Amino acid sequence: MNQNQLYIVNKIFNSETIRTVWNDADEKYYVSVVDIVNVITNSADGRKYWNKLKQRLKEEGNETVTKCHQLKLKAQDGKYRLTDVVDVEGMFRIIESVPSKNAEPIKLWLAKLGKERIDETFDPSITVQRAIDNYRAKGYDEEWIIKRIKGIQDRKKLTDIWNELGVTEDIEYAILTNEIYKSWSGMTAKQYKNYKGLRKESLRDNMSDLEVLLADIGETTTRELAKEHKPYGLEQNKVIAKSGGEVADLTRKEIESRLGKKIVTNDNLLNYKYIDSKEIAKDSVLI
Repeated sequence: MNQNQLYIVNKIFNSETIRTVWNDADEKYYVSVVDIVNVITNSADGRKYWNKLKQRLKEEGNETVTKCHQLKLKAQDGKYRLTDVVDVEGMFRIIESVPSKNAEPIKLWLAKLGKERIDETFDPSITVQRAIDNYRAKGYDEEWIIKRIKGIQDRKKLTDIWNELGVTEDIEYAILTNEIYKSWSGMTAKQYKNYKGLRKESLRDNMSDLEVLLADIGETTTRELAKEHKPYGLEQNKVIAKSGGEVADLTRKEIESRLGKKIVTNDNLLNYKYIDSKEIAKDSVLI
């Protein structure tokens, strides 16, 4: 379990009883609905309250119920049983549906976040400053933050070029990015994140300076090749993306030959690690 994620969820609810679980297939965190209900309603029987609420939401046509999943979570007796879970968006939808004074502080917090995002549409510099403040809070130094912000700008230049050349979908951007990464690191972006022990965290934020350099060389070369050769559509751009990654791969090999060690490593900048329990019960029991 990612202790940082658990801390954030528990901080929202001012509680240490909210169970969360990571789902590899969806690449999402899910939160126990029963635990949410228990905390914000002080109900003697959270499951019974949730069953009634679920029925009401279903009758109202609320999509939260249809997006509700069942995953195995550890119960008080130490066994793993299937329980209703929702993603973070669903978690907030449920909070908004519960008439409880305990939910009011969270609703006010959500309203404040909504206002901040609207403010950012009028003044985008607020978004940039928020990112800088978050990086500072995580302990990144000023020089690193400047490079990271520039890297975000450079990435936008690349996706703009792809867009002009007939690549418009997020999944297509991901495919092209994977072509670049595979060419110089031997891994897709997802495999690279898994190698470093990451989940929702940014891969770039957990790279070494040399890893970031290689990623930049691959993407910048791809951008310049695309501008020069004007490939159109996904398949033609995949060829260019692979070429850009190959240039970064040549650079990687040269640096490694001089350093005498590998550049691509499983090191990350996290101060916690994930712990995946192996004690998953064979029998599925709804709680």
